[in-house]
Amino acid sequence: MTAQLKEHDRQDPTDTARAEAPVFTGIGVTAPNGLGTEAWWRATVAGESGIRPVSRFDASGYPATLAGEVPGFEVKEHIPSRLVPQTDHMTRLALTAAAEAIQDAGLDLEQLPEYAAGVVTAASAGGFEFGQRELEALWGKGGQHVSAYQSFAWFYAVNSGQISIRHGLRGPSGVLVTEQAGGLDAVAQARRQLRKGSQVMVTGGVDGSICPWGWTAHLTSGRLSTRDDPARAYLPFDADADGQVPGEGGAILVLEDAGTARARGARTYGALAGYAATFDPAPGVPGEPGLCRAAEMALEQAGVTPAEVDVVFADGSGVPDQDRLEAEAITKVFGPGGVAVTVPKTMTGRLAAGGAPLDLAAALLSVRDGVIPPTVNAGRLADGCDLDLVTEARRLPVRTALVLARGYGGFNAAAVVTAAA
Repeated sequence: MTAQLKEHDRQDPTDTARAEAPVFTGIGVTAPNGLGTEAWWRATVAGESGIRPVSRFDASGYPATLAGEVPGFEVKEHIPSRLVPQTDHMTRLALTAAAEAIQDAGLDLEQLPEYAAGVVTAASAGGFEFGQRELEALWGKGGQHVSAYQSFAWFYAVNSGQISIRHGLRGPSGVLVTEQAGGLDAVAQARRQLRKGSQVMVTGGVDGSICPWGWTAHLTSGRLSTRDDPARAYLPFDADADGQVPGEGGAILVLEDAGTARARGARTYGALAGYAATFDPAPGVPGEPGLCRAAEMALEQAGVTPAEVDVVFADGSGVPDQDRLEAEAITKVFGPGGVAVTVPKTMTGRLAAGGAPLDLAAALLSVRDGVIPPTVNAGRLADGCDLDLVTEARRLPVRTALVLARGYGGFNAAAVVTAAA
């Protein structure tokens, strides 16, 4: 399924069913530098970082000790008590963001036809912390002490399932597992469902595995920064780049058929004008890196020229070789320094499947407010990174934004958002 959904969909047979681009009508955010959309956006524009020493467990014995953790999250304030014992921390964050997004969209779900609204989210690991706790119970106390909720609380699709149940979303549902790229892939799959007749899709991604078991998995990538200074640990495109910092959180978005949104008088943030996905060849196998192709195809699908793009929200690995490849792709499409480039995830860390939806939210709010958020701490560009990197909030009209994402294993995705007509 994943490979099929990664195909570029210019020739999707449902394209002609609803030609008008769907629109975003709701945003919900749980992020390391802000709980709730407006709190996060204010901090992001102000350049306030949420990367700090890990507090969810004692990380002092590990080579990497920094993370982006969602601040001030009191579970009882956001999650019904009956759901607490059956959910991982990551799912609680997702439920919180989904509730905000649906409220922000002004949706009365009971007024929709029974199967008109669905949910598609992205995930990378599922409920790792929940799974770790139950494995500890299994080996420390015995199988009778393992929660029955372990059967689903760890699973990749658990966020989609819990959001669907809580809000009665009985339409098409699913999950995409392509790590960082998955956040864009999920939104694209939601668009496909709208083209097939659904009216509203709740989509995006919230992710996180900041626990000893998840931390060990992060370390195996070899990409984590081992610096202990939050201001110097995650510096995409910078000459002093040392790796990346993991985080938790993300964004849930309401994507709606444009006609449905118009009929109910909904406020819209912008439109999903284009999307494309590619897959890089395995190491050692000849082939052109696919991020450039994904960007070009997404722009083509949107009917947008590179000159019309106001800002690129870059993937921003923080790993020098990966940064250089992305910079080369951006330069190939736009020319040296030809477009403003920003990486606001320098304030959150990389949120796996939650990272790209948070960038989509930032792109939509950039369109709304006429401001490009900064890439904090970075500034001295590395060799081969000939970019116009935005290091302080830049105020200018934003009509079109390109969001790029890359996932482990060669997944690439690109999405174009534009101001709604």
